[in-house]
Amino acid sequence: MNSTKLPDDPLWPRAAAWLAPGSDERPGGDMALLGVPAFRSSISPTGAHATPAAVRDALARYSTFSASTGVDVTSLRAIDLGDVADPDGLEGEARVSAAATDAGSRFPLLVAIGGDNSITFPLMRGLAGRDLAGWGLITLDAHHDLRDGQSNGSPVRRLIEAGLPGAHVVQIGIADFSNSAQYADRAHTAGITVMTRASLRDRDLSEAIAEALRIAGHGGRSIYIDIDVDVCDRAEAPACPSAAPGGISADELRNLTQLLSRDMRVRGIDIAEIDATSDAADGRTVRLAALLVLEIAAGRAFEKASST
Repeated sequence: MNSTKLPDDPLWPRAAAWLAPGSDERPGGDMALLGVPAFRSSISPTGAHATPAAVRDALARYSTFSASTGVDVTSLRAIDLGDVADPDGLEGEARVSAAATDAGSRFPLLVAIGGDNSITFPLMRGLAGRDLAGWGLITLDAHHDLRDGQSNGSPVRRLIEAGLPGAHVVQIGIADFSNSAQYADRAHTAGITVMTRASLRDRDLSEAIAEALRIAGHGGRSIYIDIDVDVCDRAEAPACPSAAPGGISADELRNLTQLLSRDMRVRGIDIAEIDATSDAADGRTVRLAALLVLEIAAGRAFEKASST
């Protein structure tokens, strides 16, 4: 996507330049970015391991200013921690969890770029440590992710089995004909709150997000957000192998993402299930992921400005 030379304008700073390269020796900041290029356990063949680098490249196409909120994300100190090496398998998951634990000790917010949706399990485990029972989870996803085994279809089930209370899990965007009755029953039995794609059509999105945050963060608990981009309409996210026609729009996803990130109880967010190698020629899915990173930052910058 960077094959075309982009113009250089000192009055139009690029988002790619805002992210400072980091290391274990650097102090913390407002937000950390971490690439987690997992792909080997995916149910659908995927090149999701190419996505973190592609998203970083796409950030060069956007500025740092959010016109709708009036904030510039350069007001946040954001550090790019690079990628976790070989994040697949049990040893890879241990490396992901260790990276998340380290980031969580230095930054109030970790934003992870996948990789497939298997990354949600080790990232949340790493951030929560031994307090998984004291956290909540919100997923923006067409699927329940309650499958058996260890794959991109099982992170929510694995987290609940590891101690995450189902009563503090909210799933937004669950799609018709993308799940089974058996997994819907699992969600119900676990006490998960489900907001289907159909239910969102006639609902104010800000009210839905307020309800989700109220459930997931009840009692002041920390919250993790899993953004599986296949919640979007397939026309807007062609690089998501399991995206279906009729999902939420890219604009709705951007809006939901910014609203969620304004809540300071949110400690971790992942953006998953994009296969950069199968994107449309215009790179629309990868560009959406880059914009989601910026919407997260804008939400935090807006909240920071509002509290001062």
